[in-house]
Amino acid sequence: MPSQVTQTAMLMCSFGTGPCTYSVLPTNCVQACNMSAANIQDKTAYVNISGFIMCTSLANPAVASATSAALGVLTPQACTPMLAAPWAPGSATVQIGGQPALNNTSTLMCSYGGVISVTSPGQMTVSVA
Repeated sequence: MPSQVTQTAMLMCSFGTGPCTYSVLPTNCVQACNMSAANIQDKTAYVNISGFIMCTSLANPAVASATSAALGVLTPQACTPMLAAPWAPGSATVQIGGQPALNNTSTLMCSYGGVISVTSPGQMTVSVA
């Protein structure tokens, strides 16, 4: 059964060069293992998701420009997450703050083509379907 994602979860992007720690604000007033629990709308760049060190996606204008300047040699640039849609699919049965709870099987799409996934949910006790 999928685990509830909390504020200490670890995330990874398919175009990122390193992981980031997920940050969940206590606005939903729900905790799992004494940590703020996330829902599918907790996806704000630099609030919930700080970035994945460097981005390697050519869909990112900064990467494309730097790669062009380097005569086609892929040149990663600082990660700037562009997150329009919520996490999907989320929990089908549990809601937090009026939105589906975020579980560790959900993914988030970056507008630059990256797929963000949960590598560690932050806790292993609370499960959500």
